[in-house]
Amino acid sequence: MTPRLDALTSWHADWKGLRVAVLGLGATGFAVADTLWELGARVLVVAERADEERRRLLDALGVGFALQAERAQPPAELDELDPELVIVSPGYHPDHPLLLALQERGVPVWGDIELAWRVRDKVAAADWILVTGTNGKTTTTRMTGHFLRADGRRAVEAGNIGVPVLDAVREEPTPYDVLVVELSSYQLHWLPLDGPGALHPLAAVCLNVADDHLDWHGSRSAYEAAKGRVYANTRVAAVYNRADEATMRMVEDAEVEEGCRAIGFDLGVPGPSDFGVIEGIVVDRAFLDDRHHRALELTTLEELAGHGIDSPHMVANVLAAAALARAAGVETGAIHDSLATFRVDPHRTERVAEADGVAWVDDSKATNPHAADAALKAFGSVVWIVGGLLKGVDVSELVAAHAGRLRAAVVIGADRAEVLDALARHAPGVAVLEAVPGEDGQVMPEAVRLAAGVARAGDTVLLSPAAASMDQFDDYADRGRRFQAAVRTRLGGATDDDAPPAIAPEP
Repeated sequence: MTPRLDALTSWHADWKGLRVAVLGLGATGFAVADTLWELGARVLVVAERADEERRRLLDALGVGFALQAERAQPPAELDELDPELVIVSPGYHPDHPLLLALQERGVPVWGDIELAWRVRDKVAAADWILVTGTNGKTTTTRMTGHFLRADGRRAVEAGNIGVPVLDAVREEPTPYDVLVVELSSYQLHWLPLDGPGALHPLAAVCLNVADDHLDWHGSRSAYEAAKGRVYANTRVAAVYNRADEATMRMVEDAEVEEGCRAIGFDLGVPGPSDFGVIEGIVVDRAFLDDRHHRALELTTLEELAGHGIDSPHMVANVLAAAALARAAGVETGAIHDSLATFRVDPHRTERVAEADGVAWVDDSKATNPHAADAALKAFGSVVWIVGGLLKGVDVSELVAAHAGRLRAAVVIGADRAEVLDALARHAPGVAVLEAVPGEDGQVMPEAVRLAAGVARAGDTVLLSPAAASMDQFDDYADRGRRFQAAVRTRLGGATDDDAPPAIAPEP
């Protein structure tokens, strides 16, 4: 790290003329480029593909752009810039040829989160609360922000949730009090553990860890190490899942600030520094006051069920979010009252329809086996729509664990061979059907047709793919929308206008 970069720890530092290469032009890459332009840096965005609207905006700002036609060949514009710093978007693998070439030249690499932390004082520096985990990140992040706002804080959710942190940091004229930042393992990979760019969050949580994104990280240990970085330098509360040994190890190994407490949560009876459940009552035994020495009631399981929060993994999310909010000083009453108005985002075990005794449920957000496991546990007899891009993860254990509840499996997606093999080995008595895209390129109408043909009264047709979606869809939300449209059409509740336009599957 150069002395100049070491000194860049404020929006008001001297960024002018700094030569920066930004890799990627998605929402994150554009936010980075826009921020650096505002700071007066000299910026070149390099990307393998680019949205035309963002290209036009770069042109309007006067920010350079270079299309990298060949992965192994840096564009000439990059050599002309001779960058002092590279800021990488989350989608770039650590072994990307361009990234490796820049690192070989000795160019320091930051992620967008480090940049956002360094310039967080544009108006007034907010506290940060960090959320990661294999599953439940977005729900927990949104719920934490909901609790904070109910207590009168000006709070916003940002990061991997879809709003770039840099956009939140630059919010004017009234700054936020708290940023609740959802972090993917990709973003955590690039965070420094110490030095001028290291984060010092108020509180942090890793909700759980299961195999995911192994193709990006290279191994389970590397993936777990990236997740564990969320706890570095935490000031008040390092929140962990007592039911997940990996998160317990992370907290034990983390270098946190003096005075930071380890706060556990799970669905059992809580210890003296934990959140948990006692005889159906959801309680806080960590942040007590002079009047309460045993436990503070937050809500009850019965009340949560009345709010539509009745699955074990959703109750766990409530406990984690409550622990984070309490670490920030949110009153228990604000948590209790605001749960009545919290709504889970779409495509998370979302009930789409029920007809002839068959329920249709959209859990498209289940992009890995751990998430699909939580959804499958919630239903007794399932017609399972499964498959997509497995990202190097084995689904065998998932299939074996739930073979007894499967009426049938409808397999979709590019990595179907692995899914079919797991079903043949671990669920040999289960009917297995393959959905092939039709002439219009759509696969969901066929998947829904096949599922309807085998479902019986009392069954749940569950889209919980345990895989990423980009082989046949834009993203998991697109996959879920197409499933819902196909269900409505199949059940006679929609016209052709309700269905999204067809897209051709990738080869």
